[in-house]
Amino acid sequence: MAWVFLFIAGLFEVQWAVCLKFAQGFTRPWPSVFSVVGMVFSVVFLARALKSIPLGTGYAVWTGIGALGTAIAGMLLFHEPRAVARLVSMGLIVAGIVGLKLVTK
Repeated sequence: MAWVFLFIAGLFEVQWAVCLKFAQGFTRPWPSVFSVVGMVFSVVFLARALKSIPLGTGYAVWTGIGALGTAIAGMLLFHEPRAVARLVSMGLIVAGIVGLKLVTK
Protein backbone atom coordinates (compact mmCIF):
# COMPACT_ATOMS: atom_id res chain seq x y z
CA MET A 1 0.00 0.00 0.00
CA ALA A 2 2.94 2.33 0.64
CA TRP A 3 3.82 2.41 -3.07
CA VAL A 4 0.24 3.36 -3.90
CA PHE A 5 0.46 6.18 -1.38
CA LEU A 6 3.74 7.28 -2.94
CA PHE A 7 2.21 7.29 -6.42
CA ILE A 8 -0.76 9.34 -5.18
CA ALA A 9 1.67 11.75 -3.50
CA GLY A 10 3.45 12.14 -6.83
CA LEU A 11 0.18 12.89 -8.61
CA PHE A 12 -0.65 15.58 -6.06
CA GLU A 13 2.86 16.94 -6.63
CA VAL A 14 1.99 17.38 -10.31
CA GLN A 15 -1.40 18.88 -9.45
CA TRP A 16 0.00 21.57 -7.18
CA ALA A 17 2.75 22.50 -9.63
CA VAL A 18 0.29 22.89 -12.51
CA CYS A 19 -2.08 24.89 -10.32
CA LEU A 20 0.84 27.07 -9.25
CA LYS A 21 1.40 27.99 -12.89
CA PHE A 22 -2.29 28.87 -13.25
CA ALA A 23 -2.17 30.84 -9.97
CA GLN A 24 0.22 33.34 -11.57
CA GLY A 25 2.23 34.07 -8.45
CA PHE A 26 -0.72 33.49 -6.11
CA THR A 27 -2.65 36.36 -7.73
CA ARG A 28 -5.56 34.14 -8.81
CA PRO A 29 -7.52 32.80 -5.81
CA TRP A 30 -8.88 29.40 -6.91
CA PRO A 31 -5.74 28.08 -8.59
CA SER A 32 -3.84 29.29 -5.51
CA VAL A 33 -6.16 27.36 -3.20
CA PHE A 34 -5.89 24.21 -5.34
CA SER A 35 -2.12 24.56 -5.34
CA VAL A 36 -1.87 24.79 -1.55
CA VAL A 37 -4.34 21.92 -1.07
CA GLY A 38 -2.30 19.81 -3.50
CA MET A 39 0.87 20.61 -1.56
CA VAL A 40 -0.71 19.46 1.69
CA PHE A 41 -2.10 16.23 0.23
CA SER A 42 1.19 15.52 -1.52
CA VAL A 43 3.15 15.75 1.72
CA VAL A 44 0.53 13.80 3.69
CA PHE A 45 0.61 10.89 1.23
CA LEU A 46 4.42 11.06 1.11
CA ALA A 47 4.51 10.82 4.90
CA ARG A 48 2.22 7.77 4.82
CA ALA A 49 4.44 6.11 2.22
CA LEU A 50 7.62 6.82 4.17
CA LYS A 51 6.35 4.75 7.08
CA SER A 52 7.59 1.67 5.21
CA ILE A 53 9.60 2.90 2.21
CA PRO A 54 13.18 4.10 2.84
CA LEU A 55 13.50 7.90 2.91
CA GLY A 56 15.96 8.21 0.03
CA THR A 57 13.94 5.93 -2.23
CA GLY A 58 10.60 7.49 -1.33
CA TYR A 59 11.77 11.06 -1.77
CA ALA A 60 13.55 10.32 -5.06
CA VAL A 61 10.52 8.51 -6.51
CA TRP A 62 8.16 11.24 -5.27
CA THR A 63 10.18 14.00 -6.90
CA GLY A 64 10.68 11.86 -10.00
CA ILE A 65 6.95 11.35 -10.45
CA GLY A 66 6.43 15.05 -9.84
CA ALA A 67 9.13 16.09 -12.30
CA LEU A 68 8.01 13.68 -15.00
CA GLY A 69 4.32 14.45 -14.59
CA THR A 70 4.91 18.18 -14.50
CA ALA A 71 7.06 18.03 -17.65
CA ILE A 72 4.32 16.08 -19.44
CA ALA A 73 1.65 18.50 -18.20
CA GLY A 74 3.80 21.42 -19.38
CA MET A 75 4.00 19.94 -22.85
CA LEU A 76 0.28 19.22 -23.01
CA LEU A 77 -1.13 22.31 -21.29
CA PHE A 78 1.45 25.02 -21.94
CA HIS A 79 2.91 23.86 -25.27
CA GLU A 80 6.41 23.51 -23.84
CA PRO A 81 9.08 22.02 -26.14
CA ARG A 82 9.08 18.33 -26.97
CA ALA A 83 12.71 18.14 -28.03
CA VAL A 84 14.33 14.74 -28.33
CA ALA A 85 16.88 15.53 -25.61
CA ARG A 86 14.05 16.48 -23.26
CA LEU A 87 12.14 13.26 -23.97
CA VAL A 88 15.30 11.17 -23.51
CA SER A 89 15.93 12.92 -20.20
CA MET A 90 12.38 12.14 -19.12
CA GLY A 91 13.01 8.51 -20.05
CA LEU A 92 16.02 8.52 -17.74
CA ILE A 93 13.79 9.74 -14.90
CA VAL A 94 11.43 6.82 -15.57
CA ALA A 95 14.40 4.43 -15.58
CA GLY A 96 15.52 5.84 -12.24
CA ILE A 97 12.07 5.46 -10.71
CA VAL A 98 11.74 1.88 -11.96
CA GLY A 99 15.27 1.07 -10.80
CA LEU A 100 14.61 2.39 -7.30
CA LYS A 101 11.38 0.42 -7.11
CA LEU A 102 13.13 -2.79 -8.19
CA VAL A 103 15.93 -2.54 -5.65
CA THR A 104 13.74 -1.51 -2.70
CA LYS A 105 12.29 -4.24 -0.54
